[in-house]
Amino acid sequence: MALTDISHPTDIAMLTDLYELTMAQGLWESGKANEQGCFTAFYRDHPFGSAYAVMCGTAELPELVENLRFTPEDIDYLASLQAPAGGAMFKPGFLDYLRDFRAHVNIDAVPEGELVFPREPMVRVTGPALECQLLETALLNIVGFQTLVATKTARVVLAADGRPVAEFGLRRAQGPDGGLAVARASYVAGCSSTSNVLAGRRYGIPVFGTHAHSWVMSFDSELEAFRAFAKSSPKNCTLLIDTYDVREGCEHAITVAKEMEAVGERLSAIRIDSGDLAKLSKYVRGRFDAEGLPYVGISVSNDLDEYTIQSLLDQGAPIDSFGVGTKLATCYDQPALGGVYKLSARRASDAEPWTPVVKLSEQPYKRTIPGVQRVRRYYDGFGGPVCDMIYDEDHLAGEGAARGNTLVAVNDAALVTDVSELEYRELLVPIVRDGSAVAPRESIQDARERCAWALDHLDAAFKRFLYPQTYVVGMEQGLAQVRDELVRKNMAAASAFPWAH
Repeated sequence: MALTDISHPTDIAMLTDLYELTMAQGLWESGKANEQGCFTAFYRDHPFGSAYAVMCGTAELPELVENLRFTPEDIDYLASLQAPAGGAMFKPGFLDYLRDFRAHVNIDAVPEGELVFPREPMVRVTGPALECQLLETALLNIVGFQTLVATKTARVVLAADGRPVAEFGLRRAQGPDGGLAVARASYVAGCSSTSNVLAGRRYGIPVFGTHAHSWVMSFDSELEAFRAFAKSSPKNCTLLIDTYDVREGCEHAITVAKEMEAVGERLSAIRIDSGDLAKLSKYVRGRFDAEGLPYVGISVSNDLDEYTIQSLLDQGAPIDSFGVGTKLATCYDQPALGGVYKLSARRASDAEPWTPVVKLSEQPYKRTIPGVQRVRRYYDGFGGPVCDMIYDEDHLAGEGAARGNTLVAVNDAALVTDVSELEYRELLVPIVRDGSAVAPRESIQDARERCAWALDHLDAAFKRFLYPQTYVVGMEQGLAQVRDELVRKNMAAASAFPWAH
């Protein structure tokens, strides 16, 4: 694959784990290629110790499905693979099946920018189980990473308390495609701009940049460097003042700011990238104000995250904007969301009723939720979310029915909530039907506005960085009963084996 193909590979069907293809061959050979499955993507644990996550990446899923094709080169490669014990890994008949493969799945997903919580369906895929299985790896890769980045960004932006945050992470991101995903997800979750020019062009994100220390070091003096940059970029002039000494750099920036004023221009800001940012920003603010330059902003960078930003502002640092790179782009304190994709219902054909299924584990929190799941979000009288209810759309009675009014917490069956008096809305919306997008791709700006609204209406107790209040996610009472019955049935079957005693 060429470098130019990394962000949008033409062989997207091969962006998968090998076992997805070996399972697909097994389903095909067993005559199960058209048996139906319902798969649910979700995450189990709070990222970064947060009470929520910000949904992101789903806008790319229709394109994934529509382009799920196996090229002649793909088929040739698969035909060349050998099984560990010898012989071809894939049978000629199955490879012929893949030559003409087209996905016909349906996908429902939580819209980008919306808040999501552990255990509830973020994405639901229904259709031929073989096709659903082939989507698993790429879907989790796209949605998991972008949701993780968006969640980290939301925390950073909340810490900045209304001050602009620029995403500077491309050079530290996990590869070119990772850098693009970071820029996109961070803009959805509230970053004001990115340094990534390709992301700016591709996604319509505002781009921002200053200059490097190497610019200053390329001149005989810092003052000469500042003057040259101001002359070159008078409408976009932010000076990096910590190449040698911040206080000296501040004086040089003041000189250039006054020279710019004399010709009808203005210095936009200075940036500090090292040292005691709280102390230095106070010093710089004092000097610029004393020189009649209160409009010059102060921007800082240097391995920032939500905790350092909050600390700086708690110290009264007069900082106007932040550049955040490494710890945002790499999701430094939690490098993976831990998203999973589990079968929750199956049927022989689309003319048959769904049969709910459940996965067991010796770790109870890994037991899955069965059924063709949907999720409702309930709100208080002020528009704030208070709890989410997962239910099986095939088994929930009509609107207002008693069985749809009681929520049983997923991780605490003793916690029961009556939601009969609360307003709600459905979170999952259709994005793919029969393998095709159902509507034009939503703009990134729409997702960004949705995220801002959702965070604004979330109670502050859920937004604390440390020890936030736990948001209640539960199952509809009837679904909870179905799950308990399936768990008992499967545990009883397992206990019949000799090694279970």
